Amino acid sequence: MKKLTKHGNSLALVIERPILDLLKIDADTPLEISTDGDVLVVRPHRSHRENKKVKQAIEWVNAHYGNALRRLAE
Repeated sequence: MKKLTKHGNSLALVIERPILDLLKIDADTPLEISTDGDVLVVRPHRSHRENKKVKQAIEWVNAHYGNALRRLAE
């Protein structure tokens, strides 16, 4: 469980180094913050290029293994 830390007139969430390393986040990494009204989600902003690589990888997997994956899902 985490608690927020006072930082001037704001509050800050301190994230430990192992988590930052796992997510490849440093002080210069832009972060996206979103909520569904109940949960707070903080994630590194991924560039369009990185998203394109993921999309290409998914398309490759679907092209090569899509039929098998659909059968497994049934």
